[in-house]
Amino acid sequence: MRVIRTVAEMQEIRRRISGSVGLVATLGGIHRGHTRHLQVLRPQCDVLIGSLFLNPTQFVENEDFFDYPGDEAFDIANFNENGSDFVFVPSVEEIYPINGNPVPLIDPGPVGKLLEGIHRPGHFEGVATVVNRLFSIISPNKATFGEKDAQQLRVIQHINKSLKLGVEIIPIPTVRELDGLAISSRNAYLSPLERKAAPVLFRALTAVKLMWDSGERSGNALRFKLKSVLLDESLAHTEYAAIVDTDTFQELDNFVGSARALLAVNIGRARLIDNLLLSECD
Repeated sequence: MRVIRTVAEMQEIRRRISGSVGLVATLGGIHRGHTRHLQVLRPQCDVLIGSLFLNPTQFVENEDFFDYPGDEAFDIANFNENGSDFVFVPSVEEIYPINGNPVPLIDPGPVGKLLEGIHRPGHFEGVATVVNRLFSIISPNKATFGEKDAQQLRVIQHINKSLKLGVEIIPIPTVRELDGLAISSRNAYLSPLERKAAPVLFRALTAVKLMWDSGERSGNALRFKLKSVLLDESLAHTEYAAIVDTDTFQELDNFVGSARALLAVNIGRARLIDNLLLSECD
């Protein structure tokens, strides 16, 4: 496996590749969720490229950009162990050069202005911009993104279509601990007591799914259930608990077909997000 640190070298290598290219883009802090992406994508492409780039434009004020969990040597070793051919590890100056043409900001579309877009203003502009930039440098045929970040996945699907980027986006189901907690780099912030509290997110989601499977389609009733389960955990401080349309991410009063339950909850210094699809075929 080869580590690449400049845009020029990455582009030169890409020009020499004749087969299909798969991309797993990460912020670092590699965990079992990321390795699932690599395991899924490895058989589907001729050349597998991972990226490690802690993107400053998707962090908002007073977030954990400078403290984000990650160990470059450990992360690179994980890419190597899971079949990557190349790892792209650019600096901020490589992705956003000071000299030359500025990198254009990408509009994430209407979905990017809801939920996370409200609580983290500018976040999805940063996500859309860096994904477009990585796609322009690496020109992948396929790329994976996690369903744990369902709203982000929908934003990336939108820009891929609206900008005609032509990348096959492969959603990867959420990887969970045995107690249901979605695996995330930010779980490292949890103290032992907070870690015991954190599965309350999954309990709230599964409680709503039981209601859905029993025929409940009232958005208000489903949201009330989400919030009531979270209120039972004193360490959990809810930013939002939403039941939304799976395409538009708009909150509705009544649902037909399918919906998605989403949560953003602070436990200690860890901001945790999770979601669950509610569908007729469940």
